[in-house]
Amino acid sequence: MDRLDTAARPARRPWPLRATSPKAAPAPPRPDHPLAWLDRAAERRASAGLTRRTVPRSPSDGPLDLAGNDYLGLSRHPAVVAASADAVRVWGAGAGGSRLVAGDTELHGELERELADFHGSEAALVFSSGYAANLAMVASLAAPIPEDVEPPLVVCDRHNHASLIDATRLARVAGARVAVFRHRDADHAAELLGEGRGRRLLLSDTVFSVDGDLSDPSALARVARRHGSALLLDDAHGLGVLGAGGRGAVGGTALGSADDVVVSVTLSKSLGAQGGAVLGSRRVIRHLVETARTFVFDTGLAPASTGAALAALRVLRAEPGRAEDVRARARALAEGLRARGLEASSPDAAVVSVPARSPQEALAWRDACLADGVRVGCFRPPSVPDSRSRLRLSARSTLHDADVRRVLDVIAVNRPG
Repeated sequence: MDRLDTAARPARRPWPLRATSPKAAPAPPRPDHPLAWLDRAAERRASAGLTRRTVPRSPSDGPLDLAGNDYLGLSRHPAVVAASADAVRVWGAGAGGSRLVAGDTELHGELERELADFHGSEAALVFSSGYAANLAMVASLAAPIPEDVEPPLVVCDRHNHASLIDATRLARVAGARVAVFRHRDADHAAELLGEGRGRRLLLSDTVFSVDGDLSDPSALARVARRHGSALLLDDAHGLGVLGAGGRGAVGGTALGSADDVVVSVTLSKSLGAQGGAVLGSRRVIRHLVETARTFVFDTGLAPASTGAALAALRVLRAEPGRAEDVRARARALAEGLRARGLEASSPDAAVVSVPARSPQEALAWRDACLADGVRVGCFRPPSVPDSRSRLRLSARSTLHDADVRRVLDVIAVNRPG
C-alpha cells in the first residue's frame, strides 16, 4: 500500500492551533427576528434525523476509511504529494485570480493536454471543482442563442448528481426547457427528446454516485443522434475506475472522442486531488472559455491541486491495473455483505450501498462502525434520489484482503436491530 512514511511526519502540527474561550449559549432570537425561522427549520431537520455537521479528522492514521472517494489511494502517494509541494514552491499557494486575468499557469495547460490525451478528446478545460465543471458544461451549452427557433431542451436522468440538477436549473432560468426521464430509461429519454425542433442536450451520469449503478452511454448516444442531440456525460466516478487502464466509461473509445459528446470529470476522486475538467472538441472548450461563468469569474485551480492531479494521472497511466483492483475490491465487499445476510447494491464501479430502514438507523449504524474503527458514508434525504437512507462504501484499490474482512465484520456486527 502506498503511504507516506509516518516516521517522517513532524511530531507537532505545522500549523498553530488557537484555543477558543467557551461562549455562553446565544439567547433565542425574538419571534419577529427576520432569521428566527432558521431555528425552527433546524428543529424539523433534527426530528427527521437529517442534521448534518462537519467532523474534522486527524492527519494521522485513524479509522479504516471507506467514506471518502480516494478510489485509487493516490491522495497520499509519494509522487502525488511531492508534485503538490513542488507546485506550491514554484507557483505559490493560489492561482491568484481568474484564469482569464492572471490565474492561468503552464501547469494548468500541461494538465489539460495530458487529460485530453489520456481520455482521447481533442481538448480539456480545468475548473476549480467538479461541481463548477458541471455547471459550466450544462449551463453554457444550454443557454439560448439568437438563432434558436425555440428554447433549447435539456433531458436529464432523474438520478443525476446534484451538480447536474443545479446546472439544469441555471439553464432553465436562462430560458432553456428541462425534462426529466426515468432512471436509466433510454426509451423514455427518446420520447422526451422527440418533442420540439430546437437544440437538444441529453444529460446523464455514467456512474450514479449513490448506488454506483451505470448508465448505458452507447444506448444514450444512439438516442441522442437519432434526435439530433448532443450527449453530455458526467464521468466523475468512472475516471480511474472504468475502461481500459481507467480511462473512464467512454474514454479511449470512439464515443469518447466523438465531437457530439462532452464529458466532465473530477480530479478529487480517483486522482486524489481537487478540481474538475470538461473534455470535448476544441469548439466546445472555446465556447466554455468564453462563456462559462464558473470559468470566467472563478479563481483558477490552486497550483498544489493542479500539480497533484497531473502526478496522479501519470501514476494511473504507469499502473493501469489499479482500475481493475478497485473494481475487484468493490465486488468483494458486496459479495461479503450478502454472505452475512445484508442487502447490498451490485457494484459496477467502486461504490457499494447498504440500505437502512430510516435516517436515524443509518446514522446510528455509521456511528457504531466508526466507534469500531471503520468509517463509512451515510447518505440520507435529500442526498438520495429515492428518499431511502443507506450506508455508502467506497472501495479502494489499496485495500488488503484483511481490510475487506474487517470492514465486513464491523458492518455486520453493528447492524441495527
